[in-house]
Amino acid sequence: MAKQKNSPAGDGPRTLSDTLGEVSLPSGVYYGAQTQRAVENFPISGLLPSAEFIIATAYVKYAAAEANTELGLLTKKRGGAIKRAAAEIIDGKLHEDFVVDIFQAGAGTSHNMNANEVIASRAAEIMGSERGDWATVHPNDHVNMAQSTNDTFPTAMRIATLVSSKKTIRSIKALERALDSKGRAFSKIIKSGRTHLQDAVPVMLGSEFTSYASALRRARIRMESSLEGLSEIGLGATAAGTGINSHPRYAALALRSLKSITGLRGLKKAPDLHEYLNSFGPFTSLSGELRALAIELGRIANDLRLLSSGPNTGLGEIKLEAVQPGSSIMPGKVNPVMAEMLNMVCYQVIGNDTAISAAAGAGQLELNVMGPVIISNTLSSLKLLRNAVDSFTTRCVSKIKADKGRCLKYFEESEGLATILNRYIGYENAAAIVKEAASSGRTLREVLADGEILSEEEISSLLKITRLTGPC
Repeated sequence: MAKQKNSPAGDGPRTLSDTLGEVSLPSGVYYGAQTQRAVENFPISGLLPSAEFIIATAYVKYAAAEANTELGLLTKKRGGAIKRAAAEIIDGKLHEDFVVDIFQAGAGTSHNMNANEVIASRAAEIMGSERGDWATVHPNDHVNMAQSTNDTFPTAMRIATLVSSKKTIRSIKALERALDSKGRAFSKIIKSGRTHLQDAVPVMLGSEFTSYASALRRARIRMESSLEGLSEIGLGATAAGTGINSHPRYAALALRSLKSITGLRGLKKAPDLHEYLNSFGPFTSLSGELRALAIELGRIANDLRLLSSGPNTGLGEIKLEAVQPGSSIMPGKVNPVMAEMLNMVCYQVIGNDTAISAAAGAGQLELNVMGPVIISNTLSSLKLLRNAVDSFTTRCVSKIKADKGRCLKYFEESEGLATILNRYIGYENAAAIVKEAASSGRTLREVLADGEILSEEEISSLLKITRLTGPC
C-alpha cells in the first residue's frame, strides 16, 4: 500500500511509494506515484487529455462506484466519497491534475491510474483524511474496484466520442441550413456551369449551394449511422473479457448507472466482451465517415474559393465577407481565409484517420493497446471539424453575396449554351457556331441572329431559363 512519507498534502513536496519504490511528487497535487512516473516517462508531446475525455473517465468511475456500493463491496461512506469526487471532475474541477501525455503507456493504463489517484485523494479528503491517504481510499482497491484499464479506457473512449459527436453533428446541421438558405436566396440567378473547369451548360447559382447542403446531409447521416457501434459498452469485461474480479451483477448495474449519469440512454451491453477489447472497429467506422465528411467540406471550400476568385481577374460570381487583410505587402488584398482554414482542418482530419486506421489494426490477441492514440485523434477530428465548421458557417457562408451581373455576363458568353441547339440544328452545326463565336469574339446569340439560322423569336424561346436549366 502506498504511504505518504513526509509532509501533509499541500505543505511541500511529498514522497509516495508504489510497487517500484519511492517517488517524489510536487506539492499540492492530487495524483500519486504512478501518475508521476508517467509524467517522467512520457514528456512526448505536451498534449494532455481533453476535458471531454477526463469527464468521460469520471463518468466510468462514478458508475463503477455506484454499482460496487449497491453490491455492498464498497461501504456507503467510501462509495459516496468516490462518487462525489468523480462528480466534481464531471463538473470541471481537478482537471489540472490530469497530467499524462496522450502518448503514454499502451491501453491507457497511465491515464486510468491518473484518474484513480486523483479521485482517491479527493475522496479521502471528503472523508476527512489527508490528500493521498490510500488507507482511507485506495486508487486500485477502491476506485478501480472490479475494473481494468482494458475495459474502463475503451468505455470512456466511447462515452467521450458519443458526447463530442453530438456537438459536431449540431454544427454540421447548422452549415447545412446556411447553405440551403443561400440556395433559396440565389435560386433565380442563372450562370454558366463548368465541367473540367471549362464552360458548360447553364445552371442556377442556387442549385450549386443546395447541392453542397445535400452532400453534407448525406455525409452527416452516414456519420450518425456509424455511432451505433459506439453505444455498445463493455464495462465489466475487466482484463481479458472474462469479467474476472467483478461481481456477476456488476456489469449490468454499472451500465444502468452510466446511462443515468451520462444521459446516453442508448448505451447497451456489448454482445461479445472479448471482441470489445481487441477490436476498435466502431472507431474506424466513425473516423472513416469523418474523413468522408472532411473531403466534402474541403471540396465545398475549394469551390467557394474558385467562385469568389478575383475580384477582377477571376470568376468573381460570389463575394465573401472580408474578415481580415490578406497581404502584408499588397494593399487592399483580401483572401478567402475562412475557406482556407477549413481546407487545412480537413487535411488534418484525413491525417487523423490514417493514424486511427493504423492503430486500430495494431491489436494483438486479447487486447488492442493503441486506445490512447485512437481516442486522441478521434476527439481531435470531432473538435476540429466542429470549431472549423462553426466559424466557416458564421463568418463565411452566412455572409456570402452573389454578383448577379457577373453571373449573367458569363451565362451570356458561355459556349455551353450551344448544347440547346443540338435538337434543332444538330451537333456538328452547333459546333460550327461555337467556333464562329470564339473566333469572332461574339456571343452565341449574336452569331445565331446574324446567320439567320433561327428567328429572334426562336432564339428567345430556346434561351429561356426553364429550357436551359431543366428537361425540355
